[in-house]
Amino acid sequence: MSLPSVYGDKLAEKLTLLNERGRGVLVRLYNIKKTCSDPRTRPPFLGDKAMEASAKFIQKKFPHLDVRSSTQHLGPVHRDKGDIVRVLAPFYHTFLDLLEFRDHVYELLNTIDASQCYFDIHINYDFTKGYLDLVVTYVSLVLLLARTEERRLLLGLYQCAHEMSHGASEPGFARLAQMVLEYEHPLKKLPEEFGPHTKAVSSALLSLRAPFTRRCQDAEQWRREQFLSLLGPAGDMLNPATCDSMSCEYLSLEVMERWIILGFLVCPGALAAPPCQELWRQALQGSLFVPLVRDEAIAVHKVTEELLGGLKGYGKRVADVKECRDHAVAHSPALHRGRRSFLRGAVRELAALLEDQPGLLGPKALLVFVALSLCRDEVSWLSRHAEHVTKTKSLEDFADSHIAELLFLLEQLRALVLRHLRLLRRYHRHYLARFDALVLSDVIQELSVCPEEESVILSSFVASLSALSAKEVDDKEQFDFTALRLDWFRLQAYTSVAKAPLPLVSNADIGHAMNLVVFHTLLLDRPEELLDETSDLSHLCFYPRPLERMFSQTLEDPSMLRFSIAFPLLCAHFSRCPHPMCPEEYPQLEAVALGLCHKFLEELARVGSGCVLDACAEQHNLSQQLLPKHCAATISRARVKKTPKQPPRKGDPDRDKPGTESQRRDRTLTTNMDKLHLTLAELSLSLNHVPKLTVFGHTVTPAEYLSSHLETRLTRAIVAMAGYSQATHEVARPSEVLAGLGAYMGLVQRLGQLVALDTGRLLRSVLLQQCHPRDGGGQPTLTAIYTEWYLEALLRQASTGAVLLSPALQAFTTVPREEQPPFSAAEFSDVSELRALAELIGPYGMKFLSENLMWHVGSQVTELKKLVAENMDTLVQLRCCRPEQRPALLPRLTSAENVLKRMTIIGEILSFRAMAQQGLREVFSQHCPFLMGPIETLADVVTPDTDIQVTLSIFELASAAGIPCEVDPALVTALAGNRKEGSSPEEDYKVSCLLLVFVAVSLPLMAADPASLYNPELDACVPSLSPHCPLAVPSLSPGYNNNLHCLAKAIVQVSAALFTVHNKNIESHLKEFLLLASLSLLQLAQEPDKTRARNYDSIVLLLHLIVSESSFLTLDMLESCFPYVLLRNAFRQVCRDPPGRTPPH
Repeated sequence: MSLPSVYGDKLAEKLTLLNERGRGVLVRLYNIKKTCSDPRTRPPFLGDKAMEASAKFIQKKFPHLDVRSSTQHLGPVHRDKGDIVRVLAPFYHTFLDLLEFRDHVYELLNTIDASQCYFDIHINYDFTKGYLDLVVTYVSLVLLLARTEERRLLLGLYQCAHEMSHGASEPGFARLAQMVLEYEHPLKKLPEEFGPHTKAVSSALLSLRAPFTRRCQDAEQWRREQFLSLLGPAGDMLNPATCDSMSCEYLSLEVMERWIILGFLVCPGALAAPPCQELWRQALQGSLFVPLVRDEAIAVHKVTEELLGGLKGYGKRVADVKECRDHAVAHSPALHRGRRSFLRGAVRELAALLEDQPGLLGPKALLVFVALSLCRDEVSWLSRHAEHVTKTKSLEDFADSHIAELLFLLEQLRALVLRHLRLLRRYHRHYLARFDALVLSDVIQELSVCPEEESVILSSFVASLSALSAKEVDDKEQFDFTALRLDWFRLQAYTSVAKAPLPLVSNADIGHAMNLVVFHTLLLDRPEELLDETSDLSHLCFYPRPLERMFSQTLEDPSMLRFSIAFPLLCAHFSRCPHPMCPEEYPQLEAVALGLCHKFLEELARVGSGCVLDACAEQHNLSQQLLPKHCAATISRARVKKTPKQPPRKGDPDRDKPGTESQRRDRTLTTNMDKLHLTLAELSLSLNHVPKLTVFGHTVTPAEYLSSHLETRLTRAIVAMAGYSQATHEVARPSEVLAGLGAYMGLVQRLGQLVALDTGRLLRSVLLQQCHPRDGGGQPTLTAIYTEWYLEALLRQASTGAVLLSPALQAFTTVPREEQPPFSAAEFSDVSELRALAELIGPYGMKFLSENLMWHVGSQVTELKKLVAENMDTLVQLRCCRPEQRPALLPRLTSAENVLKRMTIIGEILSFRAMAQQGLREVFSQHCPFLMGPIETLADVVTPDTDIQVTLSIFELASAAGIPCEVDPALVTALAGNRKEGSSPEEDYKVSCLLLVFVAVSLPLMAADPASLYNPELDACVPSLSPHCPLAVPSLSPGYNNNLHCLAKAIVQVSAALFTVHNKNIESHLKEFLLLASLSLLQLAQEPDKTRARNYDSIVLLLHLIVSESSFLTLDMLESCFPYVLLRNAFRQVCRDPPGRTPPH
């Protein structure tokens, strides 16, 4: 069948393809402009100083560039011609695409004018919209081309490099250069080009009068009309929201403003008609800036005034522009502020009703899309003006702290539609089959004239709609009405030309019926596209500064915190920014979108974590009031009440009892804790809104940001609770830190009820970091702090004699003196504190503490071995000599006091470690009793015949649980690593043996030290000595004022570790030590100089302590080398004359 000529023109197809092509070229041109204006992304040779002269030459001579005669000016271009052609080829071909696009637009616009097409947005919506889009896209391209400052340089450089490489000019350069020159002043050229098209453009724009006027109404008019409200008469609630021009209802106000302003900008002749003037003035009063593409916008009034000022006879129109500009500046911000306020309330009500009754989505779907379009327009207007309006007296006109709620409601409506797509499809499938098909059939039958071609198309529409069934929805069959909509687009073009067989202008009912059909088919097969058309905010990706300002204002308003998640959700829109014709901008857009999303969530997490930490600090302060040390004042006041009242002393503040902060007479009085809980609840609503969101294919979990921030800040807060000062060695007691940590953990655990947060994993991660010396950020933890403090403060003071170990108290105590330490040793080393320390730093932290303690022990042993080496010959003789020869050899020894002092320091360190291990054992038994039992059983099965490596492995496991072992595996490891380089094992073994000899023969020297006197006050009790069982003496814990009682533990544990390293018998060497020590003390008893033996009885008790400390020695062994009667007499003597008692006269 031969088609009329208008059918062959394929106006619908060309409009569709050219609009898509024009958007792609527009995006590519935008990318060129942004790339060349940014020093970080522009081609490197454009900023090369060597290229500056060539660039100036090209711009000066453009477009007449003679490469052969200008070699002296184009030398750098010739050198880099390959790179220039490769880099600038995409840019050059974009300009060629623009030239080609212009040619096709010229051709199509002339064809449409020749066909005398009729445009009416209410009847042939697709045709009119496509035509106006094409005009505006072309105008935007020309204006953007004129804004691309380096267009001449890019084209000229490519032309020169191409001719140098290929020997011939690029074929399209001449026309390209001509186009660039023509559009140097686009506002002069465009009106000339569009002069013949003024009638078509103005007729299309005039059809916008009704929808544009409705969309320009203020909030008060919307309220009077109950716009977007479903709360009407009950009978009307289920009536479908419909009209003759469905698509016009949700057509963007921004799009219509752009059509009107740019349309009349290139067709100023149409402004002679009063209707055009009215529409034009109305558009000028709405906005100060209209977008060209993305964030490129034109100052509407300035550009229009510049254009009309250069034309004759448009003086009145220039005055109109100035009047409209003043009106827009004065009233437009308030108008849009009122609209945003109305939309927040109306859309909130609409969303609440639809959430409660989603069945209303079917009949009221149009209202949803209208609401989405209105919200999108207001957000876009605010963002655009906040970015471009820089000179104004009141910047708050373009700021809105409540914009987050509008964004949130927009996202809520989108999610509601996507969640109930099945409901929408079922409803509109019935609507299409049982209403639209019948209406369209009636309209067709009422046509007076219907040519065969049009009749076939319209009949196919009715057949397609009538064939729908409910089974297709149930089976989730995919619908596709693209062909139907494209056929309708073609039919609009065929019937909108002059002298059409079926003129659409005379048969408007067809257009009205098909408007309904198109809208309902979109809901059936392309609801996502409809959502994107009405609520896509992807262009805000190019407005990062306004978005960040809006987000900051949202965080400053507590009532808006629950809506703050709307900004990260907004970033999910940005994945629709890239265009298929410009794939090279995808990485940059991805980075921007992810960067903004990351920044928003980081800021939300920062505020949330700060709120949590502030609440934790409040709880910590309350828990501090319950510490035992604060009850003294309460006890004192209670005692005072029982006595006659006395006037209060000045300077004594009245402290409230813990719990008074919860007593309030007026509920309106809010405390800081109330505000923190409110803020936290609001933020929790925001972070819980979505479990995850997708931005450019990346899955983002909002709650994880809060978890990460909390982990970092909790780690810092826990360390800060210790209050450690390295200069003054001030630190909080472990029990106080543990109490504060409990308060923090309690609040964080309650946080899990508000936020979908794995608080267990969070707390485990935070507390495990405290078990290591450094946290995830490389900062010191509680483990490092307390390890350093106990080593550098407590044990260092113990080594100077300022702190004594009290076996009775199982703690170190401070010696009263003038210059005593700035802390009480008992407050940091008693059983409860070491148990709290084990709770805080755990087994890993205690292992680190032990390793550091053992490193210091190893250092002391190394020094002791050096002293042994200095006295090697004398010690060998002392080990093997007869008793009568010993007095002559002893004076040859040097540094004997130093040996005993270092051994005492080792004993102090090992005694502290034993107490710390006991605390660890108690904590471990409380937390893991099912694990402690098997470990203890395993440690008990070790026998002397067990392989040494197996034994050490078992002891290491037991030591990690705090169980004491015969041989300390940590000490064995430390001593094995401190072996002198170059020494043989035999030599090192000999030194180890002689070390015990050195200690044994040096013990009598301590008898002359006044501080070596036994002090029963450091003991829990002195056991009674039974004459019937003289050897069954209970284990004593004597104390000395110079910590000499620590010497026993040092001798026993160091000897056990040393001979384990050399795989020798520990018992035999300890027997040898006991024999040598006994012999030395027996000789001391015969010393004629009583000053050297004045504390003889106290030193004798040290032998009993050594035997009691060691599992390898027994009292029978002691009896064999030292008479027990002497030991018993020593006990009686020291208890008869304790230190501090005045001797009888």
